[in-house]
Amino acid sequence: MKSMILPKESQGHQLHSLLEYPITPPNADGSVVEIAEGLLWLRMPMPMPMSLDHINLYLLEDNDGWYILDTGLNNDTTRQLWLTVIEQHCNKKVIKGVICTHFHYDHSSLASWLMATFNVPLYMTFGEFYMLKTLSNNTAALGSDNQLDFYHRAGLPRDELDVIITSCRKDPFIKFSPPSFNRLREGDVLTIGKRRWQIVIGEGHSPEHACLYCEADKLLLAGDQLLPNISSNILVSELEPQGQPLKNWLRSLEKLQTLDPQTLVLPAHGPVFRHMHLRVQQLIDHHFEQLDILRAFALQAPEFNAYQAMKHLFKRALSPIESMMALGETLAHLNWLESNDELFCQRKTDSGINSYLLTDKKLAAGNTL
Repeated sequence: MKSMILPKESQGHQLHSLLEYPITPPNADGSVVEIAEGLLWLRMPMPMPMSLDHINLYLLEDNDGWYILDTGLNNDTTRQLWLTVIEQHCNKKVIKGVICTHFHYDHSSLASWLMATFNVPLYMTFGEFYMLKTLSNNTAALGSDNQLDFYHRAGLPRDELDVIITSCRKDPFIKFSPPSFNRLREGDVLTIGKRRWQIVIGEGHSPEHACLYCEADKLLLAGDQLLPNISSNILVSELEPQGQPLKNWLRSLEKLQTLDPQTLVLPAHGPVFRHMHLRVQQLIDHHFEQLDILRAFALQAPEFNAYQAMKHLFKRALSPIESMMALGETLAHLNWLESNDELFCQRKTDSGINSYLLTDKKLAAGNTL
């Protein structure tokens, strides 16, 4: 899942105009654009809001076949488009394998079908494969006591939570997961045709997101780890309530800044772009601005819960799923501030809701709330 909130909504066009977009995108109908010899860019449609109405997928040509990078959604439209693309653009070569950057279903839910249709293996990191397995096999956990308690602690009203859970239960794509995989690890190299693709692992948006980097040709298949127009959702959930996805995300962005600054970035959404280091810095700056907003909120509020902080950070109307992502992202920033000893969090005995206040306020109050 991705956040539809731009890093700076009022300045978004100005920021993104600083990037360079050297290649006209294909239409989201399975059309194909050649990025370089043996590297094809295609788009599949997604029934999502405008900023996510497509996913970029890629075909990598080997000497005796092709590898598919990410899958698109598991629906009839995408399946038929894949068959058409392969027939028209793969030069009668076979499909050799499927590579999934991470577990989110726009990137992986068609993996099982592709594996079975072409009798090929899946390549994925350990963390992403097993997160996909966990979520797809555990839809019964929606509305569990653990989940209800997590959102209650965050201050989310029960009626809003019920709407979120209902929306999740209606999601048609969450149930699909592949039967097996070949593990990708940090530093592994996939030799495909003339290119050597190094696996670069990122965290924060997902547990063990795999990017593919070709140093010789300065190409980065970035998945959701670096997007030009939107900021990937950084979410805390009931599975790891004290997790530090923001810390891991920032560290992963800094890792991308060590790659060649002339690298052409091939993202999962939006246009192919250059000026990777600038985009990385924009995203880092965005999250530090969000932290500053929360610090200012904490200065003026005697104490507050995560739901109240979310309403302060995200002021526009949100759909149920967007509210879940916004609350998870707010908690990621609150966890970062708490781990940095800037905020103190304590569960209120009367309401059972977690309450936050500045650590300095707690000390001034004599360690009581």
